[in-house]
Amino acid sequence: MRILVVGGGGREHALVWKIAQSPLVDSLYCAPGNPGIAKLAECIDIAVDDIDALKDFALEKEIDLTVVGPEAPLVKGIANTFHEAGLKIFGPSKEAAQIEGSKAFAKEIMDEQGVPTGSYRVFTDKAECLQYLKSTEPPYVIKADGLAAGKGVIIAQDIDEAKNAVEDMMEKKIFGQAGTSVVIEEFLEGPEVSVLAFCDGKNILPMVSAQDHKKVYDGDRGPNTGGMGAFSPAPFYDEELHAKVVTDILEPVIEGFKKRGIIYKGVLYAGLIITNDGPKVLEFNCRFGDPETQPVLMRMESDLVEIMLAVAKGTLDEVELKWSPDPAVCVVLASGGYPGKYEKGKPISGLEEAEKETVVFHAGTGVNDNGQIVTAGGRVLGVTASGKSLEDAARKAYDAVNKISFNAMHFRKDIGAKK
Repeated sequence: MRILVVGGGGREHALVWKIAQSPLVDSLYCAPGNPGIAKLAECIDIAVDDIDALKDFALEKEIDLTVVGPEAPLVKGIANTFHEAGLKIFGPSKEAAQIEGSKAFAKEIMDEQGVPTGSYRVFTDKAECLQYLKSTEPPYVIKADGLAAGKGVIIAQDIDEAKNAVEDMMEKKIFGQAGTSVVIEEFLEGPEVSVLAFCDGKNILPMVSAQDHKKVYDGDRGPNTGGMGAFSPAPFYDEELHAKVVTDILEPVIEGFKKRGIIYKGVLYAGLIITNDGPKVLEFNCRFGDPETQPVLMRMESDLVEIMLAVAKGTLDEVELKWSPDPAVCVVLASGGYPGKYEKGKPISGLEEAEKETVVFHAGTGVNDNGQIVTAGGRVLGVTASGKSLEDAARKAYDAVNKISFNAMHFRKDIGAKK
């Protein structure tokens, strides 16, 4: 098979790494890819949102399956374009991708299907939004309705902070058009867990649980990021809780799509919080999570390509997922200043040494004129290790982290310490 992976971050490196292990694969391409991915696949200089160019490449190379990593091209309709061209693609349609493209749309489906989630209001008028905030109690959860690269959620501890967040989103447009509409949501408390599931339109095949670390600093402090690390499994996520998530959350949402005449094919990501009243949905994504994908795929023993083909064919009920019992931990190394302003082009040392015991997934890297691998993004690397216990996996990951260095490198020191 000829396979094309769309994207160039840590999630896509993990996907390429896992896909490359399949005996079904003859040729593997990635657009645009990165220096880490280049060791496993041929990198093609096409942007993730240049859908026509990606389609033309897939037709020219007779690609058998295209796998889409990031949300932006899915929300833009890459799956629709590829289907119309007779190309097989792994990822939901534009209509289905609204589950991530619009938080208000996601809430509507949850309301219709009785899926447990926080109460909410949607606003397009700033004055109305601010007036509503005055009638509620802190902490305030303020979300940009559209795509904001995982950073569009602000939890404000007082009314002044909440007002500033609304003005930043609706007036200053710090998240672009994503903040034209704002969702004010009930604050929920409890441990968080990410559950990803393969969906073929009829059947659901959940993956093992994972836990993300969104805040930039240790102890869950500071602003939200795209994710500073993750581990799998979440220790508190047992079989009883899993059964409840499947019956009360995943199945009803897929049924809600069917009622609207939408067939959901690909990965459905559920970001959950386990409250005293049971699991509730914080967010849905229409693709693999980042950095959850890194530890989850490290634990997967099944052939990922076979699973993706079953999704395309609608035969997930004929497939069984096999997992390693060994936990896995991914520690993200970020540029100093992230998720705010940061500098690029910092040479990275110690990669070869770090890769002896772990897998170092490249997220935001490039190559300078001297052929050195350098920083090229906010999240730069995802150092990922498995072990006999969560503590063992974390120790291996941090041992490797300590062998890597670049100017102003920042990482959390408590990934895997949550319980």
